[in-house]
Amino acid sequence: MTVRPARESDLDAIAELIRALAEYERMPEAATFDRESLRRHLFGPERAAEALVAEEADGTVAGYAVFFPVFSTFRGSVGLHVEDIFVREEFRGRGWGRRLLAAVARIARERGCDRLQWDVLDWNEPAIRFYRNLGARPLDEWTIYRLDGAAFEALAAVGELGPPPAG
Repeated sequence: MTVRPARESDLDAIAELIRALAEYERMPEAATFDRESLRRHLFGPERAAEALVAEEADGTVAGYAVFFPVFSTFRGSVGLHVEDIFVREEFRGRGWGRRLLAAVARIARERGCDRLQWDVLDWNEPAIRFYRNLGARPLDEWTIYRLDGAAFEALAAVGELGPPPAG
């Protein structure tokens, strides 16, 4: 059993796990990525995120985590946001989730980060229990907002940034 950085050769397994996570979270229609964009953003020269995989001794990918840096102006510090952490149902209860999150925490510490953060659906009691057992706390006073689709396009179309100031 090992947790290791994902390789491009893990791309199909990661894609399958993302679709399984979308199913688990009751929103399979939300997994609209294509393989090339996933490859580019996880393994390309200007990657947007990083991934770890949980690998069984026989090479089976049991789970994964995807994370990226975030910055807090209030704290003046960097943390890591865990976008996804997921373990296939048949591999749950073996410590994979804890190992994946611990590996992300070690990476964060090595990079000088002072925290991890992530989102969890309010109905996902097993995940909430797991996170609380690790010592994580909910930030109940914050509400996540998302702008996408037509509203995103409309806002992005308002005005243009001018050239940077000279000098």
